[in-house]
Amino acid sequence: MGKPTGFLDYGRETGIVRSPKDRIKDFKEFHEPLSVSGQQIQGARCMDCGVPFCQAGMILNGMATGCPLHNLIPEWNDLIFHGNWEEAFRRLQRTNSFPEFTGRVCPALCEVACTSNLNGDPTSIKENELAIIEKAFEMGYIKPEPPRVRTGKKVAVVGSGPAGLAAADRLNKRGHQVTVYERFDRIGGLLMYGIPNMKLDKKIVERRVDFLRAEGIEFVTGANVGENIKAADLLKEYDAVILACGASQPRDIKVLGREAKGICFAVDFLRANTKSLLDSGLADGKYISAKGKNVLIIGGGDTGNDCVGTSIRHGCKSVTQLEMMPKPSETRLPDNPWPEWPRVLKTDYGQEEAIAVFGKDPRLYQTTVKELVADAKGNVKKAVVVSLQPVKDEKTGRVNMAPVEGSEKTIAADLVLIAAGFLGSEAYVAQAFGVELDGRGRVKTGADGYSASVPKVFAAGDMRRGQSLVVWGIHEGREVARAVDRFLMGYTNL
Repeated sequence: MGKPTGFLDYGRETGIVRSPKDRIKDFKEFHEPLSVSGQQIQGARCMDCGVPFCQAGMILNGMATGCPLHNLIPEWNDLIFHGNWEEAFRRLQRTNSFPEFTGRVCPALCEVACTSNLNGDPTSIKENELAIIEKAFEMGYIKPEPPRVRTGKKVAVVGSGPAGLAAADRLNKRGHQVTVYERFDRIGGLLMYGIPNMKLDKKIVERRVDFLRAEGIEFVTGANVGENIKAADLLKEYDAVILACGASQPRDIKVLGREAKGICFAVDFLRANTKSLLDSGLADGKYISAKGKNVLIIGGGDTGNDCVGTSIRHGCKSVTQLEMMPKPSETRLPDNPWPEWPRVLKTDYGQEEAIAVFGKDPRLYQTTVKELVADAKGNVKKAVVVSLQPVKDEKTGRVNMAPVEGSEKTIAADLVLIAAGFLGSEAYVAQAFGVELDGRGRVKTGADGYSASVPKVFAAGDMRRGQSLVVWGIHEGREVARAVDRFLMGYTNL
């Protein structure tokens, strides 16, 4: 390493973040990068630790730690420090198809596993990665390179999220002719309509799609396979079909009053908001507005947090988020050592904004909804919530969250957003191809991990593994590309 003592000489610094009260005025990204020299100093903090857990991508105690893509992190950190941005890009490009996405929305599994994180602050790997790819676009290091030779094989990819795009990218580079089918009006899947603009500007997604198109990938929008496009036609026309439709089947709640108006799934709320924002800057009114409403969000996680941030930008009157589980510890507990994923309290951007606007954290821990109450017109107006407590099941040994008798209380709720997770992929695509699903709604795959129960059909991403992270989607896309290439050619050099 150019600076062996960098982790001792320099403190961790990240880019400027716009204040909560300022950034809620728009839907723009609110992280500003460091200067070039500042980013190079952060590259110097990579300590040449000898065992780079940051790129291990391991599962420890049921949780991922380290980069699933096995990015060559110490290498490009050193190249950043020396100002060799082009070679840093070349090294990053070998493992990560879309660093501009992970550099914005990944929870940084790499930084969790950073050796410096054991007794100090981790290297700012995520921001270094983003700096590399943005410098590559700025300086023209990244240019469309259509394959010089085509194999004559044709592949259809159903779904244009991170897994679908990553698979298409790799297979196209191999020389296969790839066509991506997307049911919505814009390419990007989860990246386009599942992640709000303030986390991922859609111009970034469109920039990459334009690049892939220039490399020879074909995109078809408004193509709802299983409805307006027949699965049989794809199987007839293509040598292989990859199903990468995500896990967008939302989990519903079963409570009294669920049928009231003003109750919807978080995914529909977020999707409609992004589409209206892109189409008209919200001027068309074709979205579910939280303006002036008491918003109740049932469920935590990234989706629930995105609903908090979006509702505040609409101008909601109040926002409450229900979390079934107990409030996490603010520091690691002895049974959760490094380099495991830290099970600690995380206050994300939406919660930060709620604290700034309303003076308190919107989350109510160990709480769930018992009943939703409508007014005379059938519009939801109130919610009866109840506290929960952990109770051990003596037969199974599992700990379940059970209602606390007499703990009910009523809160105002004019808009209820259900962010209770997902139950797997929407079944109609799998049914159209006749592939088997498991008990969690995921496509069953064979010995190679990606071939479905029907010949020529493969599955990847959330549709195969269940709801997960963008970085795992990219990993799945790259891996299914290897499986498909081997199926088509008898070997693979991907």
